[in-house]
Amino acid sequence: MSSITIYHNPRCSKSRQSLELLREHGEEPKIIEYLKDIPTREELQTILAKLNLNPTDILRTGEQIFKEKFKSMQFSEEEWLEVMIEYPKLIERPIVVKGNRAVVGRPPERVLDILE
Repeated sequence: MSSITIYHNPRCSKSRQSLELLREHGEEPKIIEYLKDIPTREELQTILAKLNLNPTDILRTGEQIFKEKFKSMQFSEEEWLEVMIEYPKLIERPIVVKGNRAVVGRPPERVLDILE
């Protein structure tokens, strides 16, 4: 197994494309279906540190649940983490992690940066 982990949603075409790109390059990543195996606060904080991003940077603001519940809300970073744990569909996907680095696979070709 590879030292690469992908936070994956199999229903998402970009996530599927990113996984396929990794496989085409000889990697078989550990797959975490984050809608079923929801990351903890600590895991999200670690991922964000590796991405060098804030919670709002990986928030899917186009999702219906965001528009209905959170569009006009102002939260702290800690509060946004709680929102993402309660509603993991709001976490951008896919996120690929290798060692101390991580990338968001949008567009899917960005996951190849993790192989360098």
